[in-house]
Amino acid sequence: MMPKQLITLTVNGQEREIAVEPHWTLLETVREALNLTGSKEGCGTGDCGACTMTVDGRIVTSCLMLAPQANGRQVTTIEGLQSNGSLDPVQQAFIDTGGLQCGYCIPGMIVAARNLIDTNPSPTLDQIREGLGGNLCRCTGYAKIYEAVELAAERIREGA
Repeated sequence: MMPKQLITLTVNGQEREIAVEPHWTLLETVREALNLTGSKEGCGTGDCGACTMTVDGRIVTSCLMLAPQANGRQVTTIEGLQSNGSLDPVQQAFIDTGGLQCGYCIPGMIVAARNLIDTNPSPTLDQIREGLGGNLCRCTGYAKIYEAVELAAERIREGA
């Protein structure tokens, strides 16, 4: 058995020091050690996007990233998008448009959508499709998801 490794991450704006097994993924660490269970493991191979988080502002499939690789970095999970008890505009747009079904993939979709809007405040439908390309949903036909991202982008541009 390998000894645990002490890492420091800033998760959703809060610096955390955690002792992790070197083989733990970022997803395991966030879910098990920090009890932030919004991100899900859908496939464990980086194909479905249910575990999407951002690390230093870039999208990652957290089921593939080892926790020690996140040492000293900024991690944002679905829980980190809300502020002062209010949902992020992307979260609210998914609710308002019915862009969610079972909810399993939605946290990853929302994190990816927020990252897309942060880097491209006026994405076209093709850019939305590309931006969410790493996130799979087994419940919807994606139309409501794309509609949610368009609505969120509009609301964010308007400062709502």
